[in-house]
Amino acid sequence: MKTWKVFTMNTLRNLAAITAATLTLGTAAQAANIVEIASGDDRFTTLVAAVSAAGLVETLQGPGPFTVFAPLNDAFAALPAGTVETLLKPENKGDLTNILLYHVDDRNLTAEAIPTGSNYFKPILASERLCITKGADGVTIADGTGEMATVVVANIKADNGVIHVIDKVLLPGTRPACH
Repeated sequence: MKTWKVFTMNTLRNLAAITAATLTLGTAAQAANIVEIASGDDRFTTLVAAVSAAGLVETLQGPGPFTVFAPLNDAFAALPAGTVETLLKPENKGDLTNILLYHVDDRNLTAEAIPTGSNYFKPILASERLCITKGADGVTIADGTGEMATVVVANIKADNGVIHVIDKVLLPGTRPACH
């Protein structure tokens, strides 16, 4: 099992490195967009591989604005064994796309723009809602499973939006309680 996990993680890292190299060719004169920033950060190799597998690279390189709640590699690793590998298969592209779109808002939501208290936000995955709570101790996000993600780094600015780093993969499901 360890060999498979090492192979899988190495495969993900290689896919992310190839994607990053492909995405950054010819863009030296341009400022960094969300995909370029994520591709250049080792904390997001799994996210970059997933965005590539879902065919969302061009979208997230677009003019935006976008707010991306970007799960760390450790957040993907915390999913049940085999989940990431299964989602990266071509036949699961629709499910992967829905999960990724659940992490994206079509506005430029800096931490300062998020109102204090608990509020529903509509991600690009239109049928779903997130409950984002901002308080003195930071920002948390409740997903469709009722679990909470914490924003561990806020306001990584890109030309086409902003990235907030989170410690959990957000999963659609039942509308979270928001009070």
